[in-house]
Amino acid sequence: MSTTAWVILAGAVLTYLTRIGGHLALSRFKRVPPRLEAALDAVPAAVLTTLVAPDVLFAAGPAEWSAIVVAGLVALKRGLLAMFISGAVVLIVLRQFVG
Repeated sequence: MSTTAWVILAGAVLTYLTRIGGHLALSRFKRVPPRLEAALDAVPAAVLTTLVAPDVLFAAGPAEWSAIVVAGLVALKRGLLAMFISGAVVLIVLRQFVG
């Protein structure tokens, strides 16, 4: 078996173990404690930040910075969906016209 196949297999096994581990850990609770629920609610924003931050810091142009600012302002008044949509629209439009 090639090295690539082993890496894919190992990634699949580790992904499965983390998912089933989270399920098993949470199934022990009758009700999820509020602090744990708050921590779990913060995970999507943390993951998005780790994906976006390096690109924004090292490769962002005017279109990307504008999209970040608009998304941040929308996030103050609206929900996550509105923030994502507004940021994506601004980014797409500005990339078409700015380059």
